[in-house]
Amino acid sequence: MTTPLHIDFVSDISCPWCAIGLAALEQALTDVQDEVQADIHIQPFELNPDMPAGGQDIGEHLTQKYGSTPEQQAQIRATIAQRGADVGFAFNPDGRGRIYNTFDAHRLLHWAGLEDAAQQLALKKALLVACHGQRQVMESHTVLLAAVAQAGLDVARAQGILASDEFAAEVREAEAFYTGQGIHSVPAVIINRQHLISGGQPVAVFAQALRQIAAEVRS
Repeated sequence: MTTPLHIDFVSDISCPWCAIGLAALEQALTDVQDEVQADIHIQPFELNPDMPAGGQDIGEHLTQKYGSTPEQQAQIRATIAQRGADVGFAFNPDGRGRIYNTFDAHRLLHWAGLEDAAQQLALKKALLVACHGQRQVMESHTVLLAAVAQAGLDVARAQGILASDEFAAEVREAEAFYTGQGIHSVPAVIINRQHLISGGQPVAVFAQALRQIAAEVRS
């Protein structure tokens, strides 16, 4: 008999460790499927909420934000690429190029979550591939709508959302909730609204945590 668990995956599509973390979490859920039945709910977090239209060169951004050198950035990219390969996520070897505002993507993800959890997850994964695998312009409505179509969601409905400020308040409220709970880096994986696993952890770490929490629920 499997134990049901609720998982909130707090993340930003511009975060490479979020792509790794989501892939690792899904692999861990497959590994523990005889013990755990979990639904993943995508929750919003913006690494760069003030990013202007047109974005910023990624190297310039990382130097400005973290003080890292081009050599350090290249080393981190290599580490991220290897960790991605370990869980089946292919990063573009040239990196992202530019980093963009992701608020419209979060509005679409919020809407998708109201429609269907599985389609929300599919949209999240399509957006992560577009950003980190294909170096797409993640503020572009054309790019966002292509991901919507890939996830099997209503493109016309999504167009209407993007043409308005629909779900803006809801996303802001959710972002404020998670930062208010002490979430200041992502990915943050919250299980049953009380157990936190931080960072893009390896598959084994997620699997062990899922088993332990499920055992606690059963006891």
